[in-house]
Amino acid sequence: MKNNLLIKDDIVIPGYELEITTSRSSGAGGQHVNKTDTRVTVRWNVRDTTVLNDSQKEQINNKLQAKLTNDGYLIVHDGSSRSQLQNKHSALDRLAAQVRRGLACQKKRMKTRIPKSAKESRLRSKAHRSNLKKMRSKNIQDD
Repeated sequence: MKNNLLIKDDIVIPGYELEITTSRSSGAGGQHVNKTDTRVTVRWNVRDTTVLNDSQKEQINNKLQAKLTNDGYLIVHDGSSRSQLQNKHSALDRLAAQVRRGLACQKKRMKTRIPKSAKESRLRSKAHRSNLKKMRSKNIQDD
């Protein structure tokens, strides 16, 4: 279908799962804004989709919780351009980017050790700085 949305190589949202509506854009633009429906809204129901398995749905629900509605819809609006087609492409791209972000797995952190040479170098520089400061002080001792 023409409106299929590619998320990753193995994940494609079919066009029939996307609800695309248009409305009037807000902001400056004069007569053109008042006459044309250029703002595009794309809605996709994460809970009812057939594309994702249960673990992927859970992952998106957790990561994009603030962006989802109570019904499980992910909604993206775009009215930045005067062209409805450009706004549609932009909204679909933003939806795909959000879904990719929701599906991204965080890398496990590998514990690293500070090398012995780095520790020694730091201690040498501290000792050097300490000696410089000691040399600057007035040390008056009468024997």
